[in-house]
Amino acid sequence: MADVARARRLGERIKVLAAQALAKVVKDPDLGFVTFTDCRVTPDLAHARLFYTVYGTDEEVERSREILEENRGRLRGEIGRQLGIRITPTLELEKDEIPENAGQLAELLAEAKRRDEEVVQLASKAQPAGDPDPYRKPQED
Repeated sequence: MADVARARRLGERIKVLAAQALAKVVKDPDLGFVTFTDCRVTPDLAHARLFYTVYGTDEEVERSREILEENRGRLRGEIGRQLGIRITPTLELEKDEIPENAGQLAELLAEAKRRDEEVVQLASKAQPAGDPDPYRKPQED
């Protein structure tokens, strides 16, 4: 039986253990500043998708990705020892795109706000194109 709540709790635990195992197992000096942001475990607890971000240039990000892929088995082994469950989930490491997307979204929102302010300024200076009161009124006798 699939237990979604247990999978969610296990994902949080794996995220913490992966961060600890990264410092303990991976001893490569080229590894950048890696942060594990999320972990999603399938309901059958067989697979875990671990999302990470890396601070640095594109070259540092790519080198860190390679190092993480090379040490994925070691990370899984260390996580398995700490978890204490019958089957350790397979790890799939995936770069988290949410911070970059959030930055782009913030820029778009700032641009929309700036344009809205321009429209408000133009509207405050606007004059009617025709008569000030364009509606017909009954003739007064």
